[in-house]
Amino acid sequence: MSEYMYLFRRGEIPEAQRSPENMQAHLQKWRDWIQALSQQGTFITGQPLETGGQVVAGRARVITDGPFAEGKEIVGGYLIVRAADLAEAVEMSKGCPIFEHGGSVEVRAIQPFPL
Repeated sequence: MSEYMYLFRRGEIPEAQRSPENMQAHLQKWRDWIQALSQQGTFITGQPLETGGQVVAGRARVITDGPFAEGKEIVGGYLIVRAADLAEAVEMSKGCPIFEHGGSVEVRAIQPFPL
């Protein structure tokens, strides 16, 4: 089994669906999906990310506020899972609730880093 990272890029939640009740129901779908991955023994870790931060870039290590991308392109969180191969990791990602709001999941193999 290899490890894969899911990078979640937000979709657009329609204003009509932003009530506290709808948001709690959507959050429960995330909990249920992650719980199912845990019960399958494939979930390793994951967290949502705050929207703000800073970017350090270039040889001069210039610091800017960010990331500032279009809302739908902001990475909103990640999970790390175990899967036999990329195809299985992609298939497992299809249960993610982010798709309900037009979001996306980028599935990437984690390359072991020799220390």
